Amino acid sequence: MEDLGYNDIFETNAAKLKSESDGFLTARVIAEHRGSYRVKNEKGEYLARVTGKRMFQASSREDYPVVGDFVTITDLDGEHVTIHNILPRKTLIKRKHGDKSRDIEKSETQIIAANVDEAFVVESLDRDFSLNRFERYFVILNDGGVKPAIVLNKIDLISKEELDSKMADIKERFSGIEVIPTSSVSEEGLEELRKHIHKGKTYCFLGSSGVGKSSLINTLLGQDKIKTKDISLDSGRGKHTTTSREMYFLDNGGIVIDNPGMREVGMTDSDAGISDIFDEIIDLAKGCKFADCTHVSEPGCQVLAALNSGKLDAEKYSNYINLKKEALHYESTEREKKEKERSFGKFMKTAKRQLKERKG
Repeated sequence: MEDLGYNDIFETNAAKLKSESDGFLTARVIAEHRGSYRVKNEKGEYLARVTGKRMFQASSREDYPVVGDFVTITDLDGEHVTIHNILPRKTLIKRKHGDKSRDIEKSETQIIAANVDEAFVVESLDRDFSLNRFERYFVILNDGGVKPAIVLNKIDLISKEELDSKMADIKERFSGIEVIPTSSVSEEGLEELRKHIHKGKTYCFLGSSGVGKSSLINTLLGQDKIKTKDISLDSGRGKHTTTSREMYFLDNGGIVIDNPGMREVGMTDSDAGISDIFDEIIDLAKGCKFADCTHVSEPGCQVLAALNSGKLDAEKYSNYINLKKEALHYESTEREKKEKERSFGKFMKTAKRQLKERKG
């Protein structure tokens, strides 16, 4: 199980569930396909489904297993197993799924992966590069307790001067976050990426469609386990084919998770993540005249003063305001959803009581 990333933390978590898990085996979720799972332990791989009881008790997507979870299982026939419990998670990556509509049903949280030690945020240098998008990923990663790193892919498509300029922009905006320039075509930077991945640790590749996540993992694996399409002649970009999340195991003992490309990285309840990434703005805000300053138009706002003087980067400020608005929007829709669920619960309770009284 150590080869699957299992360690003392999860052993302790398993002990907490001992009364509920006597006689059960432990396995890790290595793939998810529309409600069914593939799990693995020291005995082998199995197809898995959650119990009806767990489905009935689930109140949100977080109550279901995701890739990276350690779960307790019972063996059915040597090929199929049933998932009973999810061990408490060490880390969790999630985002708001859907558009920015006020429709509560479109504001569901999408769980990306669990128990990830470090995430590689991949952007390609042909036309995908965006500092603001990096920032969005860093917020959800910090909020989930996952260390971020940057992979700048397709460096073979730009000049050394352009690459140096991009690297300088990143280091100015994100000091302290490691940057690994790579190319699946020329294999530049692949050895550095391999050295970054350690035995027993779990790494997640995140990024938009076509940035080359699957190609990078294929190169690390030394074989084409993940299908990728040819380069588009119109855009010059690789066509993304990953449609589900899956875990792969490298020869050096490292564990990597491939993810479908994400068009949007919506904010959830990410206040802590935002504070960590925008610590410069948070420090400035301590000097604002009003404790509830929104840093948009209030007098005595130190954030606006720093922006107007050029001390604070305008693009960084704009991204901060946008992310805060999204986080607040998510929080308000979640409150509405919970209120709706509470009202329905009260209705059901009253209906059952009235039905019982009529039968009496």
